[in-house]
This record gives sequence, C-alpha cells and structure tokens, in this order.
Amino acid sequence: MPNPLALVIVDAANVVGSVPDGWWRDRRGAAERLRDSLVPYASDGLPGVPGPVDLVLVVEGRARDVAPVPGVRVEAAPGSGDDLIAALAAEAGAVPRPCVVVTADRELRRRAEAHGARCTGPRTVRPGA
Repeated sequence: MPNPLALVIVDAANVVGSVPDGWWRDRRGAAERLRDSLVPYASDGLPGVPGPVDLVLVVEGRARDVAPVPGVRVEAAPGSGDDLIAALAAEAGAVPRPCVVVTADRELRRRAEAHGARCTGPRTVRPGA
C-alpha cells in the first residue's frame, strides 16, 4: 500500500489574524486570499514535508462560505474551527498519516500534537506573518 499524502491543515482564522492588514473588515475576502496563496504548497509541500500534500483550509464564522480551489480543500467548521482541526488531526493519527497543523494557537497545538500531528506557525505559509 503506498504512503498516504501528508495532511496539512491550515487554521484560517489564526493565520489570517497573524498579520494586521485590515482582514477584520472582510473576513471572507481575507480567507479567500489565504486560500489562493496556499495553492503552490499543495504541490510543493512545506519545509520538511515534501509535496504533494493534501492541503485543507479550515474556515469558520463569516469565512464559512469560502469555496475550495484546485489543490486546496476547504472545510467549514460548523462550530469551533479548533474542534474541527483537532478532529482532522485525530483522524490522520488513527490511519496513521503524517499530519501538520499550521497555527500559532498554543491550545490547538497541544490538542493536535496529542494525536501525533506536527505543528508549525503561520510564517510557514505566510512569510510576512
């Protein structure tokens, strides 16, 4: 059986919020810009995680209607984005499947790492963060 693609889960709210560029005026637009900037990572991977990867952008709140694009799957959290991210990390850990969570949220990092995920900060996908 071939190795499954690494799962890269991006915490949209946390990564968007890492740069004070006025994102709060248009949360959906900010999430869409982030989504579009993630496309190359789907094929190229992240530092230490060779591509291609299964890239998932988790959105919540006013960004819930963001559509997927080729290379970036979008998962809308019905409630807390952190809960959905932790659940996705748990699913990956059960396979087992390599999983990386992109967030600066300490509690979310703890929850994801408990399921075997590796965590990295927003600068990994948003160099100006």
